[in-house]
Amino acid sequence: MKAILILGGSGFLGNAIYKELGAYFNTFGTFNQNESFKNNKHFFNYNFEKDGLNDILNEIKPKLIISALRGNFNAQIEAHSRIIEYVKFNNCRVMFLSSANVFDSFRHYPSYEYDKTLSKSIYGHFKIKVENKIMNLPIGKFVIIRLPMVFGMNAPRTKEIDKAVKDKIPIEVFPNTIINVNSDIRLSQQIHYLINHKKTGVFHLGSTDLISHFDFIKSLVEKRHSKNGIYKQVFTTNSIRYLASLPKENRLPNHIQPSYIEILEEMC
Repeated sequence: MKAILILGGSGFLGNAIYKELGAYFNTFGTFNQNESFKNNKHFFNYNFEKDGLNDILNEIKPKLIISALRGNFNAQIEAHSRIIEYVKFNNCRVMFLSSANVFDSFRHYPSYEYDKTLSKSIYGHFKIKVENKIMNLPIGKFVIIRLPMVFGMNAPRTKEIDKAVKDKIPIEVFPNTIINVNSDIRLSQQIHYLINHKKTGVFHLGSTDLISHFDFIKSLVEKRHSKNGIYKQVFTTNSIRYLASLPKENRLPNHIQPSYIEILEEMC
């Protein structure tokens, strides 16, 4: 059975992917501070700011490394350089969870897979650096997944919204920002599909349609809590701004490409 290693397997997205793949592949994950994974024999303690990965890689010998790491950007860049070296010289591929923020300098239209990346944010610039390193690998050795905002029943941003509604404090929303979205469940299914069909290249995995950030959050609160929220509307620009990544070349089958309405329904 194919061995898969999920770096950041104890996190929100990493653990969702682990649960999706665990029944079908010999799946392993890493954790750092979450001690609840300490006795799980399929999880390894890994602090990418301090630890090397060689011992874990030599024990598992993964055919696929999925990177869902979070934390210090400079340390992540160094960790991904070591991962790339391993992938280059072994029978292995890497799948990197990137972000729509690699396009956050482009404001007037959605972004597609082979558009030029350009970012003004520290986060987007970091993701571009890792993407560029990975793209130096031979074709067939990598998958780059650019994600929009990802929600879910227990997503950190969903919990923040729930707390704000409960405490009756304003939720920050961006009326002029047009987005698409995804969920942890849908994303895990999409990744499963990419693995099964041995897909490589760059993929934009989000809802097929677009909505303003304010309208999505407002709909989420109304559906999830059956009440109106309190909102702080933030206008970063006088014109409409797009922070959405859509597929053009590398499309997935329709049944695993959700709409934002389906994402909303999943959480309510």
